[in-house]
Amino acid sequence: MRVKLHIWRQKDASDAGRMVTYELPNVSEHMSFLEMLDVLNESLLQKGEDPVAFDHDCREGICGACGMVINGVPHGPDPLTTTCQLHMRRFQDGEEIYVEPWRARAFPVIKDLIVDRSAFDRIMQAGGYISVNTGSAPDGNAILVGKVEAERAMDAAACIGCGACVAACKNASAMLFVGAKVSQFKHLPQGRPERVQRVLNMVRQMDAEGFGNCTNYYECQAVCPKGIDVRVIAEMNRELLRAEIAAEPPHAVAGDAA
Repeated sequence: MRVKLHIWRQKDASDAGRMVTYELPNVSEHMSFLEMLDVLNESLLQKGEDPVAFDHDCREGICGACGMVINGVPHGPDPLTTTCQLHMRRFQDGEEIYVEPWRARAFPVIKDLIVDRSAFDRIMQAGGYISVNTGSAPDGNAILVGKVEAERAMDAAACIGCGACVAACKNASAMLFVGAKVSQFKHLPQGRPERVQRVLNMVRQMDAEGFGNCTNYYECQAVCPKGIDVRVIAEMNRELLRAEIAAEPPHAVAGDAA
């Protein structure tokens, strides 16, 4: 099959960037999208041109590194799919495909389709962990966790931090990501001792990184390759409200000594 690619090319963060068109005449429908880009890069190298820079690692839908916007949709047209799991049979012969990086102030472009997602790392460093030293691994039945709570924790823990939620949101909100990390610990007894400081620190860092707020368009849920439900955003907001109330100093009572 033949495809025409319109790919965002940008040398570095200071470069204005532009769309560049490439044509590939012999693309196998069995190729993954990244394999198709590999073929493109091989042809560019043979011509002495700079290959297209893009993120990838596991190519198995696990790591979330392969983030790019394909025809206006983060990770492409298939639901619950990362870019590396997207195959060329999803496109028509002769189709024009537009490929761009994540677009968000908090995800500055490094080169071409690669963006700096270290903002997510800093949010996790702010509180996305359990700091209690528990020693060696305890017996699995030592702390009982209800089935519903365990499943909700596991559902939230499925987040791979790819950033598709940010790229899809008109506000570049990271609330689905942060909500998933907060929810993951909220439903486990091991995460409850630090729940107040965790949500306060993570939300504070999220705001400092320049991410926007959620306005309930549900685009984040629609493009999430792991199907994280927007329920986690509501849970994060409840945890934040609870933490802010708990962190407030007690109000002075009329008649108290100054």
